Amino acid sequence: MDFQTLLNKISIIIPVFNEEDFLKQNISFFTSLENTEIIFVDGGSQDETTNILERHNLRVVLSPVACRSYQMNLGAKLARGDILLFLHGDTLLPNNYGQAIIDILSQKCVVAGAFNLKIDQHLPLINFVCMMVKVRSHLFSLPYGDQGIFMKKEIFETLGGFPEMPIMEDFALIKQLQKIGKIKIADAAVVTSARRWQKLGVVKTTLINQIIIVGYYLRIDPHRLVKIYRQLKNT
Repeated sequence: MDFQTLLNKISIIIPVFNEEDFLKQNISFFTSLENTEIIFVDGGSQDETTNILERHNLRVVLSPVACRSYQMNLGAKLARGDILLFLHGDTLLPNNYGQAIIDILSQKCVVAGAFNLKIDQHLPLINFVCMMVKVRSHLFSLPYGDQGIFMKKEIFETLGGFPEMPIMEDFALIKQLQKIGKIKIADAAVVTSARRWQKLGVVKTTLINQIIIVGYYLRIDPHRLVKIYRQLKNT
């Protein structure tokens, strides 16, 4: 099967919200993905996000709800591909993403996959975060949404899509996937923006993430959990 045929099987779903700065710098990456279905789902951006995408003839769907899980589920319903790839709005794919996805999903008992993670800033603490993400992902088959999660559409639909939660929707879906099969991590890496770590600092960002994960395991209501997350970010 040739590479273009592989790409035609994949639908890339990208939830966005106020991504003007990132898109201005990286729009050429998305326009270069010719003959590949890309669905941007906007959660009510108040900047130039939708205008930039439309000017470059990229498909934008307006979501009535500003919630990433809702946006991704909406994009999945509209997708025509056999394989769904969920990509965060500040993240870029590796050049060989199509072949990597097909190779992983062709393996026996594998139901989903994701990529390794790179952050677009090379500092010792940032590199340490990427290393720990790699260890966690490979050792526990536990990738997060910023690693570009992919699976066959039929699997996604069988599970009912992302749980419509205001936070931790990627974690919840991965836990469901683990119950029905294997999750593999590609050798290639997506590259995500360092802005979260730059804004709050690597230590604080990592600490907040771990607190929210503990809260999830303690079954704290997701709506309360997202309030805690916002409070921690602003302190």
